[in-house]
Amino acid sequence: MNSEGLRYDVNEWTAGNVLARQARSLGSKTFVQLVDGGTLSYAEADSMANRVANALRSLKIGKGDRVAVLLPNGLEFCHLWLGTARIGALHVAVNTEYRGVFLSHVMASCGATVAVCHGDYLARLVEIAEDLPALRTVIVVGDAPGVQSANPHFELLGFEEILPADDRPVETRVSYRDTATIMYTSGTTGPAKGVLMPHAHDYLFGLGMVDNLALTANDVYYITLPLFHANGLFMQLYGTMIVGGTAVIRDRFSASKWIHDIRTFGATVTNTLGVMNEFILNQPQSPGDRDHRLRAVAVAPNTPELADSLVRRFGVEHVIGVYGMTEANIPLHTALGVSKPGSCGREYSRYFEVRVVNPDSDAFVAAGEIGEIVVRPKQPFGFMSGYDGMADKTVEASRNFWFHTGDAATCDEDGYFYFVDRTKDCIRRRGENISSYQVESVLTSHPAVAEAAAVAVKSEIAGGEDEVKAVVVREAGRELGPDALAEYCARHMPGFAVPRYIEFADALPKTPTEKVQKHLLREQGVTKDTWDRMA
Repeated sequence: MNSEGLRYDVNEWTAGNVLARQARSLGSKTFVQLVDGGTLSYAEADSMANRVANALRSLKIGKGDRVAVLLPNGLEFCHLWLGTARIGALHVAVNTEYRGVFLSHVMASCGATVAVCHGDYLARLVEIAEDLPALRTVIVVGDAPGVQSANPHFELLGFEEILPADDRPVETRVSYRDTATIMYTSGTTGPAKGVLMPHAHDYLFGLGMVDNLALTANDVYYITLPLFHANGLFMQLYGTMIVGGTAVIRDRFSASKWIHDIRTFGATVTNTLGVMNEFILNQPQSPGDRDHRLRAVAVAPNTPELADSLVRRFGVEHVIGVYGMTEANIPLHTALGVSKPGSCGREYSRYFEVRVVNPDSDAFVAAGEIGEIVVRPKQPFGFMSGYDGMADKTVEASRNFWFHTGDAATCDEDGYFYFVDRTKDCIRRRGENISSYQVESVLTSHPAVAEAAAVAVKSEIAGGEDEVKAVVVREAGRELGPDALAEYCARHMPGFAVPRYIEFADALPKTPTEKVQKHLLREQGVTKDTWDRMA
């Protein structure tokens, strides 16, 4: 069977199998190139995957066990992803911005006994160690300035010191049906939920880009999105590995370096998300803006003006709208060579069914009518297998045999979908879904706060992004200013979740059953009494 046939042989759909095949056929070809130096060939990646797998085995990690990974974009992240896949362990991808209750929730709920953490983040784990009774070993990548080398809660080991010298293959049968990954998606009325992702589900993220962007071994994928999210890890890096291409990885997105990197490294494809496009287009124009090999950009959201702007400015041949989520894969892509301004794509019909339904009745709506996007897979295990430890939420999201996304859209007569808005009480900022529940938990933990509600207000930046607004009721007789509250938030939550806007109120609007009427707070937006952290 040739490599084209292997793409559609579900028995090959594990990261370990794909890497082993590419290592045999491509050997010394560069798989990963870091922008700031460091490369990894397919053969080297295969060898390191075996070494990491054997190291984890020496720590009593085997098939079905969970390894929490708190690492930035880099070679070590690649090694851990591929090494856990080799032994059938679950790679628990942890957002490197998490701290405080955000981090303790993820670490405690996943139940990992072993974590791999960059030294820069180790202090955050030590701070919450008492909340993580299952965690017994932390493998540290790099130095950990200011953190004790020993603590009473878990053992600390250096990444390099646990790696065996040999790279003997690991004898573990891993199937496309097995759970490969846990990624956390923001809760709306509760904490973030762990999405259980089978190997087939992970693979289809990458195969969707292969099929819909016509990826080949000659492509160079420029990756700036974090690898702890499905877009960076599966859509881009896994898609690259499936075809035997080369991935160029920057540690984090830089608008000022974007076209420079694309030109320097010969990138042919890349993905952007949310306000990234606005930041890119706001950079000063340069005579070198069209001096590159970039042929396609996959964007979300795909606003009507965006494709025209990228084509006119950079001469990109294809701007591809995509739609998806951690739970439901990427079931919508616009087709190469088709102009559908503002569309997030058409059904990837080989593997998914997508419809727009009435959110109250679940009946399909007519073309052009607004409803909720629902999705279901055609490929067994090509979808999430559920929310970790949350069977009720799994059933709730899968009503009437369709996964309910909570996103509103229309679909035209040609089968192209157009995103309208989110129907769930969720906030999206800088490419991150933010749980209003968790923001409120931090706010109300302040001793001077009696009640708080976090809502989305529209950003002045185009692209459908939100800003976080907190409406706060003080405890009677307590003094608290917005700057002090914002500083408190910055110490206890990720930077992207810290409210930009804070407004104090005597009371929150509520229903007769005491439920906060957040729609009224959203409609109110930014007022003359709202404090702006950016002002």
